[in-house]
Amino acid sequence: MAWRSALLIDPVASDDPREDFAETFRFFDPDEPALRVGDLSAQRGDGIFESLGVIDGHPQEVGPHLERLAHSAGLCDLPAPHLGQWRSAIARVAAHAGAGENVMKLLLSRGVEGQPIPTAWITLASAPDNTRSRRDGVDVVTLDRGHALDVPARAPWLQLGAKTLSYAVNMAAIREAHRRGADDAVFVSSDGFVLEAPTATVLLRLGDRFVTPEPSAGILHGTTQISVFSYLGRRGVETAYETVPTATLVDADAAWLLSSVRLAAPIAAVDGVAKAIDRALTDELNAYLLSPRD
Repeated sequence: MAWRSALLIDPVASDDPREDFAETFRFFDPDEPALRVGDLSAQRGDGIFESLGVIDGHPQEVGPHLERLAHSAGLCDLPAPHLGQWRSAIARVAAHAGAGENVMKLLLSRGVEGQPIPTAWITLASAPDNTRSRRDGVDVVTLDRGHALDVPARAPWLQLGAKTLSYAVNMAAIREAHRRGADDAVFVSSDGFVLEAPTATVLLRLGDRFVTPEPSAGILHGTTQISVFSYLGRRGVETAYETVPTATLVDADAAWLLSSVRLAAPIAAVDGVAKAIDRALTDELNAYLLSPRD
């Protein structure tokens, strides 16, 4: 990964009436220190983030990502972000992207403990090469997430469904998948239903229908999945959010992991059981996801 740019943001209130936010931005060297050592993003992972793909200088799905950032802020009792300020900051950072695929991260921290001033910044870096995953697919293992499907409704303080900086469990799941000889993991509930991958949404093709797990199960509502559903809907294809038993992941006619940077990676095997890859549709989806999308 090569750093392209980094920008500190002085967050303003969500109802700030100004239109020019230039004085609230400061570029900094991404290889140099920028955050205070007491910032709760580092101390406790107390904050939220979004990852956007940037294709040939065009940041993808800015609106949906900002909506999800605001949703996560609400779930985590963080100050509501001023979406106009963030949109302006995104445009400034994207100007440093150049050709090819890059990844932009939007980060909002609670700031330093005891000081009610959030910390906000954006980074831009080259994206990893995802050619193999998009072409050959990924082998996944199913891992128990340790809670039943109804836990998000019974325990909203767990903040399930928010995209927080507390990603230790997600990264541990990917390491466990690697220890088992797989590329990635798919979380399942303790009562036997598909949830999501550590950094992606699960999409299944069941005959002529396309299904993804219901977001109310405490999973992140994927911006890439929403975009794919919109694309399929314009083609007259049926799409649905459903409760998906774990066995359906194996039995589905085809399956993918969808994310903003890897895009559509077909699932080639589940717990060692091979799955057929729908090559034509995978190529079609990735061609769409690589096109400019706002």
